[in-house]
Amino acid sequence: MSRQVFLYDPPERFVAGTVGLPGRRTFFLQASAAGRVTSVALEKTQVAALAERIDELLDEVVRRTGGNAPVPAVAPADVADTAPLDNPVEEEFRVGTMALAWDGEEQRMIVEAQALVELDADSEEDLAEAEERLLQDEENGPPMLRVRLTGAQARAFAKRALDVVNAGRPPCPLCSLPLDPEGHVCPRQNGYRRGA
Repeated sequence: MSRQVFLYDPPERFVAGTVGLPGRRTFFLQASAAGRVTSVALEKTQVAALAERIDELLDEVVRRTGGNAPVPAVAPADVADTAPLDNPVEEEFRVGTMALAWDGEEQRMIVEAQALVELDADSEEDLAEAEERLLQDEENGPPMLRVRLTGAQARAFAKRALDVVNAGRPPCPLCSLPLDPEGHVCPRQNGYRRGA
């Protein structure tokens, strides 16, 4: 079966968002254009890492071009997107591998999210070999979401993604673990249950 690539070049909208209540949220990347919407599920840590790496890569682009690249220092207010995910949110796949690149000729950020794939291998060497074959297989690899963003769109995506990650349960002031609405067993209080 040939690889399915969900390409958005450019997207009308590319955002990170959640479905569910804090503590039980499912995180999604969602791209849309021309009436078509693609949603892929991923972990909270993946969303945070993606947002941080996008900001780092954009900062490096600005540094290397001496400020001549069309990349704003902060997310422009006019491209901020605070709307919820487009409904219905239908998961195309769960993300395993992500990649970022900067296309210097087109002045675009390329974000790729590839489906999680389980590999069977007898040794670490066999596993590394299988992973490499999978990454090199452009025709028959796992499904992939590929989005090409302007510098402003990428900054806005990163800001929203970090806001979404930080909008969960507040941290305990003593141990920094998340506080649940029904309370929290704090290891710093030797198991004493604190109310939210």
